[in-house]
Amino acid sequence: MNLNNLKKQAKLLVRWHLEGNYSVGGRIRQLPRYSELTDVQILARKFRLSEGQEVIALEAGYASWAELKAGINTAPGKASPTPANPVLKRAIPVVFVSNVQVSAEFYRDKLGFVIDFLHGNPPFYGSVIRDGACIHLRFVHEPAFAPAFREREGGVLSAFVAVDNVKDLFAEYKAADVGFVQPLRKEAWRGPAFIVRDPDGNWICFAG
Repeated sequence: MNLNNLKKQAKLLVRWHLEGNYSVGGRIRQLPRYSELTDVQILARKFRLSEGQEVIALEAGYASWAELKAGINTAPGKASPTPANPVLKRAIPVVFVSNVQVSAEFYRDKLGFVIDFLHGNPPFYGSVIRDGACIHLRFVHEPAFAPAFREREGGVLSAFVAVDNVKDLFAEYKAADVGFVQPLRKEAWRGPAFIVRDPDGNWICFAG
């Protein structure tokens, strides 16, 4: 843990607040005086560097910035670990939506996902998961694509989900009255697949 890096993190937090970045709301709410405020209310208030340092200290496991500095000064030095070869873990699609809460509930109630997290008040970013599949949801003020773009271009997917038993999943979604862009069929690459449309018109493909 490097004190100079932590100071830079605190300054960056203040800068993001000044720029109106909603992603800082959840972090700043760790401070008791901000705990009951929405993201909009937090961004409307003046946020000082000392408060940014408090947040960084809490995230590092200390009660205050002073305790953090004292802890770093007394901590024994550690050798830097030898970097390992990079390994790509997984790719997570980010789907653009007009209402993160509504979209997350659609993926939960209609598609059988679990809401992993919702960030912000109101939420502007979230995650839904089902088994090994994960989809992130991001709020945007305007549609990412023109309304007729997907129909005109064809096959413009927002996410591709591999499924072990795609036939049963299609039957599950059909029973749940999910809206399909394409029903289950065998594709040219010989695999079965179907496409679902979410509330914002995003196409999600489930394929065997």
